[in-house]
Amino acid sequence: MGRRDTKTRFMPSVYVFPGGRVDLGDWHAPAATPLADHVLARLTRRCSAGRAKAHALAAVRETFEETGLIFGQTMQGEVSGPPSWQHFLDTGYAPALHGLDYLARALTPSNRPIRYDARFFIADGTAAEGTLGGNGELHDLHWVAVDHAHDLPLPSVTTHMLLEVERYMTNPPKKSDDWQVSFFSHRRGRFYHHYE
Repeated sequence: MGRRDTKTRFMPSVYVFPGGRVDLGDWHAPAATPLADHVLARLTRRCSAGRAKAHALAAVRETFEETGLIFGQTMQGEVSGPPSWQHFLDTGYAPALHGLDYLARALTPSNRPIRYDARFFIADGTAAEGTLGGNGELHDLHWVAVDHAHDLPLPSVTTHMLLEVERYMTNPPKKSDDWQVSFFSHRRGRFYHHYE
């Protein structure tokens, strides 16, 4: 986790997971391995297979940009891709999606100045290559034990995602479509949670 800058317009000074928006390159970047079938099945309950892959690739790219950590596989020879991916591909890795699992989804309230419809992924951190560093977008970047993360200043969505991480770790899903994906949103000004 890392702390967002005090001067950022959206959620300043709180601790968050790495993340960001899907960009055009995420629709076209080469992947060394695909999403697992059960993960793709969960994602495609609410979007196309192409969009599901783009969400997963965005998660890998944003994690690399903001933390320096690579979820990928080494490739022989040069690998080319969209400009937004070239820095990642220059490491000699191509993104590997097989280790990602789809954890939860969150939609910001309609009255917020910046809105997102986010998908949250989880992966085994020991599978990551590279050195924790990143591009400086997140400050005080470090690994945080789940039970200690609740002591940090967190936005409500991150608090909810930590509870989902605990649920996932307590009862890890099998490699099938047996995980209930939580969807967090707001309706009529009130917090709303259900399963997709």
